[in-house]
Amino acid sequence: MSAARPLATLRPFAVLAALPLLLTACGYGAESTDDGRQTEVAAGTEKLSSDEVKIGYFPNLTHATALVGVQEGLLQKELGGTKIKVSTFNAGPSEIEALNAGSIDIGWIGPSPAINGYTKSNGKNLRIISGSASGGVKLVVNPEKIKSLKDVKGKKIATPQLGNTQDVALLNWIAEQGWKVDAQSGRGDVSVVRTDNKITPDAYNAGSIDGAWVPEPTASKLVAEGGKVLLDEADLWPDKKFVITNIVVRQAFLKEHPDVVEAVLRGSVKTNEWINANPDKAKASANAALKEESGKALPAEVIDPAWKSITFLDDPLASTLDTEAEHAVQSGLLEKPDLKGIYDLAPLNKVLKAEGKDEVDDAGLGTE
Repeated sequence: MSAARPLATLRPFAVLAALPLLLTACGYGAESTDDGRQTEVAAGTEKLSSDEVKIGYFPNLTHATALVGVQEGLLQKELGGTKIKVSTFNAGPSEIEALNAGSIDIGWIGPSPAINGYTKSNGKNLRIISGSASGGVKLVVNPEKIKSLKDVKGKKIATPQLGNTQDVALLNWIAEQGWKVDAQSGRGDVSVVRTDNKITPDAYNAGSIDGAWVPEPTASKLVAEGGKVLLDEADLWPDKKFVITNIVVRQAFLKEHPDVVEAVLRGSVKTNEWINANPDKAKASANAALKEESGKALPAEVIDPAWKSITFLDDPLASTLDTEAEHAVQSGLLEKPDLKGIYDLAPLNKVLKAEGKDEVDDAGLGTE
């Protein structure tokens, strides 16, 4: 893993704040739902140090650890008599706001909003305490207009949001081709069109875009509409792994209720183990949870390829967060604050050691 390096935060905070809360790392739309739903607790089970833990996540496949963990009762089992209160979000900024306000204690979220949340609070609010998912991001194009990677030049390619994880990845890839794009406007040798993933398939069908660099399941939705996968972002990374979803916690909650945090992490580790051992059952469970959360399950033609492209793991892949931030600096979207301390992996490593699994590394960005 790489040593600690100065990382980055979004320069255009005012611009991002003015934008509708579109997709950040891996969500849809702008609404959040604090439905107050609590999981059922078995009679006679003892509570931990808190009566409840408030968790947040997106109704999205890259957050399947949370979806499945709640759906199958795997998280609740580790918490005993401490109830889970669920809030779902469709954008990273709204989840970070909820974390800052204490409306949630622990959340599944992408790397860009985690970086923003950490730096905007001067390192005083959240910590990344685990990984959750890797991959699940693709460049999907209209095969009639784009037949090879060099054909992307001069075309209109959508990303979910200015400065989000996929936006930065596309801008970096464009620069590596030797092409020029103004990061703020998206104008240049490639037209980068920031488009809410909810409407990206419609924009594709209308011909308003020629392709999109997007997470799952939007990528597979575009393929179902006739698009072609031109590039899987995983192919650009060592070992084909890069962080797409982390688990974060309020620092105050971690300090006050370390036993609850440890229990959630233990549930997450066991959920990922169950997902990887039972991929078909886990896929069906995630889809059932999506239907419950959003009112609509994904069709097989979308969920099957999307599920295969996501890896569920406990390692936060800290060095790839470092690299993603450097890409954002190089694109002109980010400045360079010091993110040392963003990770606290001690609780996770305690859980992993107890489960007989390998401990994970913070790439020099930990609390010690």
